[in-house]
Order: sequence, then structure tokens, then C-alpha cells
Amino acid sequence: MKADIRKTAAADAGEVAGLVGELLNEIMASINAKSFNFDLAATTARLRDFLERGKYTVFLARDAAGTAIGFATVYESYALYAEGEFGTLAELYVRPEFRSHAIGSGLLTEVRQYALSKNWTRLEVTTPPLPQFDKTLQFYERCGFTVTGGRKLKLIL
Repeated sequence: MKADIRKTAAADAGEVAGLVGELLNEIMASINAKSFNFDLAATTARLRDFLERGKYTVFLARDAAGTAIGFATVYESYALYAEGEFGTLAELYVRPEFRSHAIGSGLLTEVRQYALSKNWTRLEVTTPPLPQFDKTLQFYERCGFTVTGGRKLKLIL
């Protein structure tokens, strides 16, 4: 299946935010825990703000009918260990019925090209919890990512 993948603008924030809700609900259902608070209006407004201020870049995949079927978000990060600026892939999601059709790898190709254009040293991503998301880890490994160790932790402020 061929998807049209393009960098989005603030006008697409509502559509992307809806997909974010699907992603978070899928994660929470798989791990049987309410790990995220999702509010569509607040997420839409937040995403629109991030896009307008150039803090976030979003690539949106659409099917032949123009329906949004997946997205990837990335932002610039900085670290001494990474030898400068790098990209953090914050979210990547493809609706279940469109998986295994190269949509996710197409999104990652666009993100990679964008990262190269920014002269970033690397891309980093954190997978959802394992073992429930072993397939996600395998997908990233097939796309060239390597495990660097550790776990993602958070401190709510």
C-alpha cells in the first residue's frame, strides 16, 4: 500500500491529536494501566502551539482517500553524550489495519531525511513497555535502531 507522507502544519493539529489519542489508548490497553491523561482539545491546542513555534515537526501519512492513517513526531534535543544536536522521535503510530504495509518505515524514512537536513548526530526513540511491545522494538531494530540500554523514567512535576 502506498501512503502520501508529508510534513504537517498547524492546520493538521486536530487530526494528528486524534491519532495521538489512539496511540495512548492502545498503549494503556496493552499494559492495563492508565499511564497517560489524554484530552483531545488540550492536545490539539498544545500541538498547534508546538508547530507554530517550531518546537515540533510532524509527518502525517494519508491513504489514497486522504484519511490520516499514521504519524511521526520529532523534536530537536541536545546532549554532550550525543556529540551535539540530535532528534528525539517522540511518537510514531500507524493505525492497526494499516500496519505491515510499510507505512511506519515510510514515516521513519521521512524523519531520517529531515534529521539529515538538520545535521543531527542521531535519532533516539523510547519504545512503550516490553514485553507487550516486543514487535515495536523489532520494528525499530529492522529500521536500523540499536538498543542502547536503560529504561525511560519520569518524574511528574
